[in-house]
Amino acid sequence: MIRRDQDRWLGWTRPICLADDIGMLLTREADVFESFRPRLEAIAYRLLGSASDAEDAVQETYLRWQAADREYVRTPEAWLTKVLTNLCLNQLGTARARRETYVGQWLPEPVLAGDSMLGPADTVEQRESVSIAMLTLMERLTAKERVVYVLREAFGYPHHEIAELIDITEANCQQVYRRAKQHLSMERARIEVDEAAARRIVREFLAAAASGQTEALVALLTDDASIIGDGGGFLATLSRPLVGAPRIARFVCLAIKPSNGTWNKLGGKPEMFAAIANGMPALVLVSDDRVVGIVVLQVTVDGIAAVHAHVNPDKLAYANRQWATRAPGAPLPEL
Repeated sequence: MIRRDQDRWLGWTRPICLADDIGMLLTREADVFESFRPRLEAIAYRLLGSASDAEDAVQETYLRWQAADREYVRTPEAWLTKVLTNLCLNQLGTARARRETYVGQWLPEPVLAGDSMLGPADTVEQRESVSIAMLTLMERLTAKERVVYVLREAFGYPHHEIAELIDITEANCQQVYRRAKQHLSMERARIEVDEAAARRIVREFLAAAASGQTEALVALLTDDASIIGDGGGFLATLSRPLVGAPRIARFVCLAIKPSNGTWNKLGGKPEMFAAIANGMPALVLVSDDRVVGIVVLQVTVDGIAAVHAHVNPDKLAYANRQWATRAPGAPLPEL
């Protein structure tokens, strides 16, 4: 099927396929969606704590965008955010059920610095909202509390807009936000790190662990520090968090010894790199160009308050795709 269209420059009439017009429209609509994709991914990651699940939620949002009747879409950003938010609300319910049967301890998926999924980082609140510690704390919230907190704290949505997105009253939205804030109060202020600081902190941590002297490692930790390991059943880790600097120091010093067999479980002794993940210093373990572990150090003004060890290969898939696209620099010196 064709129509006639006047070419004003050449002065002649030419046939143009309606398929061409439809193709141009679809391209234009896809471009509109892509302009919002980074923001949608950043929202979904904070809501779900999983980079892979966030990608799936955003892709499902795109499919619904393609099928939507544009006559009823007045503001694309609001429409897309509402669809994504409701998808995440539904997924949070099933995710909580899955985590009840998860083997071992569950941690959010780590995301290396420089990725759009980490979203805006202009304010302390925005940077804090994507830390592993905060994403873990947000597991305490109801699905609705998490949505309200993320949209308000990390993206600055006014209460009336959030209320419209999740179909509650503005007054109710404010109450939900207050409850979420109470659940997520952080006792210590974290510090900001750049690449140089991250490398220094990671090297100090490794050197103290490799020394075998627990006192050196205790000096870097807060008294009530904790360590959590997420192996997802693929690799045996701690069955529950360890709390207390001396206990953590003894465990880490023992685990890092070559004779302990830890490296064999990871496919041989890996190369080690310092990086930043979720705004914190991170030790990245790489074997045969594949990330086999990421250890994130939650650093506060008082010292390292938490050690989050990620070794579940399924939850390192996104980090592996990140790693494949970057030049990581020189590995850390061998222990």
